[in-house]
Amino acid sequence: MQEIHIRKIKPEDNAALAAIIRGVFDELNAPKVGTAYADPQLNDMSTVYQADNTVYFVAELNGTVVAGAGVAPLDNGPQGVCELQKMYSMPSARGKGIGKALMQTCLEAAREFGFEKIYLETLPFMEDAQALYTKSGFEYLDAPLGNTGHSSCPVWMIKTL
Repeated sequence: MQEIHIRKIKPEDNAALAAIIRGVFDELNAPKVGTAYADPQLNDMSTVYQADNTVYFVAELNGTVVAGAGVAPLDNGPQGVCELQKMYSMPSARGKGIGKALMQTCLEAAREFGFEKIYLETLPFMEDAQALYTKSGFEYLDAPLGNTGHSSCPVWMIKTL
């Protein structure tokens, strides 16, 4: 039986998570500019997610980091809105309930931080991700919120917590 464990990010997870995230972009031939791929903090996420009202979780499958997702205040966004950030998984981790478990963990953290809504941005062809988001209660928006720096992500969604 495969054992899934979700925990907060540690410095030793940085390289694995950066590789997972960049690997998904390579796998999907997704834009590198204007997406999480180009985020300057991608190689040091354990430090970035030490700020107030932020957290990043990793999912381990049989002791190996295979996925991650985080929550942080939405830069220049409406009061009370946070962002679901950098939710990615290795192909071998998909279809095992890891995304759903990460999502629930992030939603709980956002509520504990006192946020009222959670926002995300994604790419149009990331249909499996969008299916998870809609099942989790996210709804589509007609325009972006805040300033994420992800100009190549034209799909915007939000959920009331």
